Amino acid sequence: MQTELATLGGGCFWCLEAVYLDVEGVIAVESGYAGGEVDSPRYEQVCEGTTGHAEVVKVTFDPERISYRDILHIFFAIHDPTTLNRQGHDVGTQYRSVIFTHAQAQHEAAREIIDDLERQRVYDDPVVTQVLPVPRYWQAETYHQDYFARNPFQGYCMMVVGPKVAKFRKQFAQFLKKTVR
Repeated sequence: MQTELATLGGGCFWCLEAVYLDVEGVIAVESGYAGGEVDSPRYEQVCEGTTGHAEVVKVTFDPERISYRDILHIFFAIHDPTTLNRQGHDVGTQYRSVIFTHAQAQHEAAREIIDDLERQRVYDDPVVTQVLPVPRYWQAETYHQDYFARNPFQGYCMMVVGPKVAKFRKQFAQFLKKTVR
């Protein structure tokens, strides 16, 4: 099987990871950090907002089962791409909206989708999502992996992650893994 990667930042990585783990054609999702200046950053450092890293997910997917464009359509629906360095109450550059591309075709697809969103005026405010070549990536600590699945009753998961997952499942039912439906 041929796989591709998508590296996306749209706020807290727990939200994105929980959604993409439910997507048919997604093989793996890993929470991590990208786009910063510090080698081997730790969560506490990234949360301080001084390393330049964004919380991201690295999504491994089968392009025969789901397209990169569909991965991005889901991305734009599950976070607010119009708020600079912020998602809800999470504030700081680590929560920025960013697409780190792995190939020129991904870069072009991301720019085209953003242009379409702007042209169609999907949002009241301009899309501020950055589209950049993938930088060095660092895997987040083990306790961040599969966080929502392991901590569904944790406060943030109940108030923020759970509603995003529910919204995704309702809006994108056609992309749900059969085991989730």
